[in-house]
Amino acid sequence: MSSSVNKSEDQITTTQAAIIVINYMLGAGILTLPRTMAKAVGTPDVWISLLISGGIVFVAGVIVARLCMRFPGKTIFQFTSEITGKWIAYLIGFALFSYFITISAFEIRVMAEVTRLYLLEGTPVWAYVMVFMWVGFYLVLGGINSLARLYEIILPITLVIFVMVILLSIRLFEIDNLRPVLGMGIVPVLKGIKPSLLSFTGFEAMLVVTAFMKHPSKGVKAVIYGISVPLVIYLITLIMVIGGLSLDGTVTKTWPTLDLLRSFEAEGLIFERFESLLLVIWIMQIFSTFTITHYAASLGAAQLLNKHKLTPFLLVLLPVNYMIAMLPKDINQTFFLGDMLGNLSLILFCVTPLVLLIISMIRKKGGKPNEHLTEHT
Repeated sequence: MSSSVNKSEDQITTTQAAIIVINYMLGAGILTLPRTMAKAVGTPDVWISLLISGGIVFVAGVIVARLCMRFPGKTIFQFTSEITGKWIAYLIGFALFSYFITISAFEIRVMAEVTRLYLLEGTPVWAYVMVFMWVGFYLVLGGINSLARLYEIILPITLVIFVMVILLSIRLFEIDNLRPVLGMGIVPVLKGIKPSLLSFTGFEAMLVVTAFMKHPSKGVKAVIYGISVPLVIYLITLIMVIGGLSLDGTVTKTWPTLDLLRSFEAEGLIFERFESLLLVIWIMQIFSTFTITHYAASLGAAQLLNKHKLTPFLLVLLPVNYMIAMLPKDINQTFFLGDMLGNLSLILFCVTPLVLLIISMIRKKGGKPNEHLTEHT
């Protein structure tokens, strides 16, 4: 599949590109982020670790955008060979493909675990996993533009409900649970950086999305906006959960964000308990992450094999996705898979794009970002 098949209906705006990144990031991570970071840091300074991680991700995201802006109309699966040569490009492309297909399977498994616990207890896991996957398959058949339009609907709903629910939970908030600041120094804060990186996976969508942007020169703008919104949401969530449940209470909860919402009732409103409402909107976010990563993996496989038909790859990878999702035997193995993906993301999206960008500049491959201001047709 070459860039020449990117027709006008397959193109997206800068805002849509940012929304894709936002929806990708707002997946399963927010349900477990407070616990993983509280366990790693061991002090109330988890919010400082998150801000540092956010800064690292901003830098990595800009590097990814700058790299892709040098090759407008092409995904990383297409332009890497111009930088490194054919065989190294295949290795990098295969690693990216493996990552995308695994992260989509991970999101499905987390969705299954949470749904089984809170919504559909007693229902076989395979039943709602299969429904989830087939609905996602139907969506990705429409291409990147269909994904972007759906995400534009999902995101405002998510933000409105999130803000409403978090504001209601403020009655449980205790500022003393966040004190003292840096009481044990900076070392515990540094320990919390790595565990938070999985929750920030999402900016790597630009490795594929930039190829479909009407104005690829605005890739940096899209990735900055795309990272900023999840960073603010994660920061608010982390502060409210630690402030509401305390550090010790957060560590002992599997899904601390949901447990915070189960800790209070709002009498007189249509909804008195809000964990199910939040869970529903976050299933939509997990659906968003699954669909964009499944699409990226399928597109990558098609482009690596130089095939022009995407649909067969979308279909063939569904059972692969299912098998990977069902590999973990329990929730602990699922979290272990998430940790592995976080470690892999450090190499694939923090180190590799920087190396490729430097090599492309040295070898003068691709063009300067400011040369590509027109829409590709």
